[in-house]
Amino acid sequence: MAQEERRTSGRRQTGRRAQRTERAPEQPRKRKKQRGAAGVLLYLVFVIGVSALLAAVGWVAANDVLALNKGEHSAIITLSEDLFTEEEITVEEETETGKQTTTETVLKADVGAVADILRENGIIEFKPVFLLYSAFSNADEKMTPGTYQLDTDMDYRAIVTNLGSNSASRQQVTVTIPEGFTVQQIFERLEEYGVSTVERLNDMAATHDYAFSFLQEIPLGDPDRLEGYLFPDTYDFYMGEDPRTVINKMLVNFDRRYTDEMRAETTEMGYTVRDIVIIASMIERETDGTDRATIASVIYNRLNNTSAETVGTLGVDATLVYALGRPITQADYTADTPYNTYTNKGLPPGPISNPGMESINAAMEPADTNYYYYALGSDGKHQFFRTLAEQQAFIAQQRGE
Repeated sequence: MAQEERRTSGRRQTGRRAQRTERAPEQPRKRKKQRGAAGVLLYLVFVIGVSALLAAVGWVAANDVLALNKGEHSAIITLSEDLFTEEEITVEEETETGKQTTTETVLKADVGAVADILRENGIIEFKPVFLLYSAFSNADEKMTPGTYQLDTDMDYRAIVTNLGSNSASRQQVTVTIPEGFTVQQIFERLEEYGVSTVERLNDMAATHDYAFSFLQEIPLGDPDRLEGYLFPDTYDFYMGEDPRTVINKMLVNFDRRYTDEMRAETTEMGYTVRDIVIIASMIERETDGTDRATIASVIYNRLNNTSAETVGTLGVDATLVYALGRPITQADYTADTPYNTYTNKGLPPGPISNPGMESINAAMEPADTNYYYYALGSDGKHQFFRTLAEQQAFIAQQRGE
């Protein structure tokens, strides 16, 4: 038995050796390990390459965000009002009685459109990066309409700051409003200089209730309600400025120029501020520049006269020109309009221009004359007359009759 077991054991051992001998030639496993090592190496090269690429892109993007290594360049950027929309936001404030919630209307910019403008003008390079920054910084609420000068040495934060209402880069323009301009002529000039648009100025003039005593009796709804009160002067405006601010600046100027002493004197005369402005507006449109006080005397003489000859009518051509919006013809003297001072007694319903200080002073301090008529001579100067016959004789002489 022992010999058999040893033989059997020997056979088993011999079998294992045989099996081991048969498996020994399996060399390809080493080649697989070699190929696996090559794959890992290639993968590492790929990862390193992608990382380097991303790092390069990130560095370039960082340069754009931080304004590093950028060539010197500046551009004038205009953010028009149509890039903004009004949104209502809720604001909580701490008061003595607790928290108070109020609703405010804010302008929010179309940041995508702004980014396009900045990229097209060479101020930024990467729109997606700027959009990401804007989302985190609430840039859409910090921008305001206007025209600005930006430079490539401004980082993203500086760009957003300089596109705001308090920006030192915001472009200003000096606009002179001549005496005698109408509201519409003023708005057209402001649009010409890029301050705002006629449409937005008209809308604000018609609908906003400005807190001035001289406007309280004038109903909302018509932009010409401000006629007479947009004081002619030279102003500095921001390009693209809020139309409410633009108009308010001119109204504040009128309110300051028409002093409390002048208001008291106006009351003593038996007139209102509006009456004086209406008279001054006619003087402004009729004067040759040297005869304001004399024209004022004619207006007052005719207002206060009830004789059959003048019948209390003013007979001022400029009021018809204002109403009809064009030079007048003989047939227009019977036009059906409240501004026809040939057929309607007293003052017209409102000012016909925005008068300057000289005409306002003339309306408050007219010359002492007995003139009731005047006519323009061939020399561009007015001649004044006591009677209609004298005036008509002068006109005939001018015509060579």
